[in-house]
Amino acid sequence: MNYNTAMQNQAQIAQTSAIEIVECKTKAERRQLIDFQWEIYKGNEYWVPPLISEREAFYDRNKNPFFEHSDVALFLAKRSGKVIGTIAAIHNRNHNKAHNDSVGFFGCFETFNDQAVANALLDTARHWLKGRGLTAMRGPATFNSNDDGYGLLIEGFDSEPQIMMSYNTPYYQGLLEAYGMHKAMDLYAWWTATERAKELIMGGRFERVAQMAMKRNKFTIRTADMSKFDEEVERIKKIYNKAWLANWGFVPMSEKEIDHLGENLKQVVDTDMVFIAEHDGEPIGVSISLPNLNRPLRKAYPNPKTLELWTLLKFLWYRRTMVNSLRLIILGVLPEYRMAGVDTAMIYKTLQVAIKKNLIGGECSWILETNDAMNRVIQYAEPTLYKKYRMYEMAIDASK
Repeated sequence: MNYNTAMQNQAQIAQTSAIEIVECKTKAERRQLIDFQWEIYKGNEYWVPPLISEREAFYDRNKNPFFEHSDVALFLAKRSGKVIGTIAAIHNRNHNKAHNDSVGFFGCFETFNDQAVANALLDTARHWLKGRGLTAMRGPATFNSNDDGYGLLIEGFDSEPQIMMSYNTPYYQGLLEAYGMHKAMDLYAWWTATERAKELIMGGRFERVAQMAMKRNKFTIRTADMSKFDEEVERIKKIYNKAWLANWGFVPMSEKEIDHLGENLKQVVDTDMVFIAEHDGEPIGVSISLPNLNRPLRKAYPNPKTLELWTLLKFLWYRRTMVNSLRLIILGVLPEYRMAGVDTAMIYKTLQVAIKKNLIGGECSWILETNDAMNRVIQYAEPTLYKKYRMYEMAIDASK
């Protein structure tokens, strides 16, 4: 049975009785929310299943520092006791503080192709947010712009997502728009093939631009020193929040959130792919690319019915030979150095890594459609815009 047929059958089963909405109050109910993804993406050749232990930790208020400043309510939609949809309602206080806003968010949105179920889930999230005095609902965001569930994929369904990027079924766009949600912002994912990178570097122009920028503006670029991991994290902290503060939707990370992210990335980072730009010994820019571990993870295929230790062993086996691309996940420069060519030089260094490691290419994501400066810089790598993600929004008091 192919994926589309399976979805049609599931949707028909889902439409047989009344919808019940249940808030997740227990660990077992949160586990139901996690496990439901396997129902939606059964047979999908591109979806990358998460490690269940990682998702459990993500939703755990005692383990995820996001809960220290914000609130989340998780909900299940059920028919005849069977889970048919999930959603999260998110009150991100740090977002509203940073943007002087009153926006609430929804995330964890998964459902069969059933408008009634989608409406019930979105109504639930909207009413929960309204009860907290918020005036607009935006999403999907699980939980914020620093996490890997930000934005709905609307173009580029024919390939697996890169590490820490989301994937969803094409029909979600129709469900959200039929509910009354409209575009708030598109997010771009750019792809550069290594063969093209070789041509650019062999031509010499890219290297000349990078070297000229470094010489003229007196900055250097080095790779991270993982033997001094904590010190390197502190350097990155100095750049991270300042570099993105003015961006639409960006939420500054707390000290604990940055430390938490750093510990998670430590397990997957390749120091050859982490660059720190410095001027007079002070950090002024950072670039972090991650090897695309989604490919070996999808091959190992975490599953609620499979012992996770066995999945991890398979993942480690496939990781040795199956990583064939990278994702440029962070590229930030302090505002006062943005015209100095720092970002261009770090992109050049990243292309060199892709060539050295014989990767097929790399993704730069995500970049706001309105971030003209960064989208122009990326053009030095002559990329292809191969995936788009969209953030949706609606007024909470909108009639529905």
